[in-house]
Parts: sequence; structure tokens; C-alpha cells
Amino acid sequence: MAHISQISSFLSIVLIFLALCITLFTNPTLSLPALKLNPFQDFCVADLQATPTNSGYPCKSQVTSEDFFYSGLNTPLNTSNPKGIAANPANLLTFPGLNTLGISMYNVAIAPGGYNQPHSHPGVTEAGVVIEGSVLVGFLTTNYTLYSKVIGPGDMFVIPPGLIHYEGNVGKTQCRLLTVVADDLPSEVGVPHTLLATKPAIPNEVLMSAFKADSKTINMLRSKFTA
Repeated sequence: MAHISQISSFLSIVLIFLALCITLFTNPTLSLPALKLNPFQDFCVADLQATPTNSGYPCKSQVTSEDFFYSGLNTPLNTSNPKGIAANPANLLTFPGLNTLGISMYNVAIAPGGYNQPHSHPGVTEAGVVIEGSVLVGFLTTNYTLYSKVIGPGDMFVIPPGLIHYEGNVGKTQCRLLTVVADDLPSEVGVPHTLLATKPAIPNEVLMSAFKADSKTINMLRSKFTA
């Protein structure tokens, strides 16, 4: 009976996530920025063997059913790294069938005490559902308001387009979540690395003014990200 209950619970989470995807990617206000389909074609499976241009990868000439299916999200995740986080991406580069469709998905695992650093995906929405564990999700608005909550299995979250956000494991066991981003190859801007690991470096005077800190503190922070 316990096995049947686990299957039922997992199916419920999958159905919730499918509803999330339908809501996210059939709402024109959320998905239009990422859609790049030519009205004269049904799809454009990326030819990753070709050289990309400013408009992306060209379409494959020979397309098969396999181009529209992907099993890489099942690959085991190893969170034994300094960040305590690992992810399997299903994006344009791993799943070429997503090309121009404005969607990517990620299977994410976070070790206890691990955090995905504050970051943003410029111009696109992110949403997700927790599969296992307790996850702290938070995002910041442009008027410096923080919205956050600890959520568990079956709970969903959404991050409005382009806002800085983070996820962390506040439980005692590894947590896992599925996320979806409204772009087939979303960019990610990590706040700490963007400020402290640029080449050439942002002048200390700029960061000293921004953080109200002295040069010694800035150099110490910078050393954590450039070592």
C-alpha cells in the first residue's frame, strides 16, 4: 500500500507541474518574449553541428521523432560540491527540439544547507514545483521588497520576469525540484559573481560606495570569487 501511495503522490505532483507549464506557456504576456517561431514553420529543431549565427542555430534538415523526446532529466545528481547544488538541464543545447519554442526545464537537487546564489534570468519567467524536501524560495522586487516562503512536495512557485531570486535547502535531507524557464536557452546573471568576479574588475571605489564598505572588505569579498 505504501508503494501505491508513493506512486499516487508522484503522479499528483506531475499533474500539478503539467498544469503549471500549460499556464505559464499559454499565457501570451508571459511567453511572448521568448517565442521566436517563424509563422511559416511548425518547428525548428536546432542543428548543433552547424555554426551558430546571431540569430541562433539553423534548423536540421532531417528531423525524426527522437528530436522531440528527452530523457536526460533522469540522470542522477551529485550535490557533493562546494555549492551543494546540481542540475540536469533540458535546454536548447541538450534538447535541440526546444529550439525557438521558448521553454526549458531543469531537474535540480540541493544538499542540506545548500543555496542557489541570488541570480536572475533577464526578461523571462521561472516557475517550479518541489518534488522532495523543504525549499526556501525568495525573490526581490525592483522596490526592494522580499517575497519568500518555505515550501514542500507538491508546492509550486513562480518568479516574475527578470527579478533576482534564490532557492535553498532548509531541511535535513536532500531536496529536489523541477523548474521551467520561459526561454529555450535562458541566460543567468549571478549577483555575487557579476559584481565581484568581472574581468576587468569593477573599480574598488564603485563597490566601496555601493556596499558602504572599505577597500579591505571589498578585496576580501572579491578573493572569495576570483580564487
